[in-house]
Amino acid sequence: MARIIKKALVTGADGFIGSHLVDLLLTHGIEVRALSQYNSFNNWGWLEGNSHPQLEVVCGDVRDAAFCRHISEGVDTIFHLAALIAIPYSYVAPESYVDTNITGTLNMCQAARDKGIERIIVTSTSEVYGTAQYVPIDELHPRQPQSPYSATKIGADAIAKSFFNAFGLPVVIARPFNTYGPRQSARAIIPTIISQIASGVSEIKVGDLSPTRDFNYVTDTCHGFMALAMAENIEGEEINIATGKEVSMEETLRMIAEIMNSDVNYVVDPQRLRPGKSEVFRLRGDNRKICSLTDWRPVVSLHDGLERTIEWFADKRNLDRYKANIYNR
Repeated sequence: MARIIKKALVTGADGFIGSHLVDLLLTHGIEVRALSQYNSFNNWGWLEGNSHPQLEVVCGDVRDAAFCRHISEGVDTIFHLAALIAIPYSYVAPESYVDTNITGTLNMCQAARDKGIERIIVTSTSEVYGTAQYVPIDELHPRQPQSPYSATKIGADAIAKSFFNAFGLPVVIARPFNTYGPRQSARAIIPTIISQIASGVSEIKVGDLSPTRDFNYVTDTCHGFMALAMAENIEGEEINIATGKEVSMEETLRMIAEIMNSDVNYVVDPQRLRPGKSEVFRLRGDNRKICSLTDWRPVVSLHDGLERTIEWFADKRNLDRYKANIYNR
């Protein structure tokens, strides 16, 4: 029998994956408290305009332990997605990543423990594995901190696992591979290609196109989170959310250009390149564990997911929110 979620807290709810997860939870009749990072503009990110009667938006910061305890009151399930995620920015501001990703996760785990939360899903990333030593990458693959970002996520995972081992905290570590779709930050490869082509440029700027990635369409990732939140007896587990397939950045660019009927050329922009030892050259996830523990399966093909993403970006109201010609770390 699946766990029943009545009221969930989603941290990082104003972001790309978080906002889609909020949408999914609401469609399942689940009451949602959504954390949007505090800012003086009172801007709720991708939650702007969402007036669902079962949605409560709160503004704050996971770096504050007292605030984390406050927002964890009265919920049964926590989806902890709040994090700094841009790898290039982690090269110039690593302390910010330690504060948000490690300390923020510590604060949420402590809050979950203090408030008797039934299940907390802590969001990891395939970047913790670094360049694949073997494929498909299962959950036992060595961790390789190839960027300050990935190092802090390894640390955050370890904090979460320690709370399970030391205190019996009912934590599950969800490890999605490369999620893409509508609302994704322009710093990522798929939206940066789409937004530049949609803006009418004839030559787009990219980083290294040789690495491969295991791309998850965002709704598949969110259904993975739901499956892990509802599954019984998986506390303490680290679980990949992956398709089991890989595609190079260059193949992805060509597929996007074909769908958009563009003969665009590309040039390598040096500022978009990672330092040599920091680049993760190959990612292909093993999804056998999640498939054995839940009924989750990836359902959206890369081609279909790209078509949906391109359609979203084609809406001028959405495209205008992006600065296609400015590289966003």
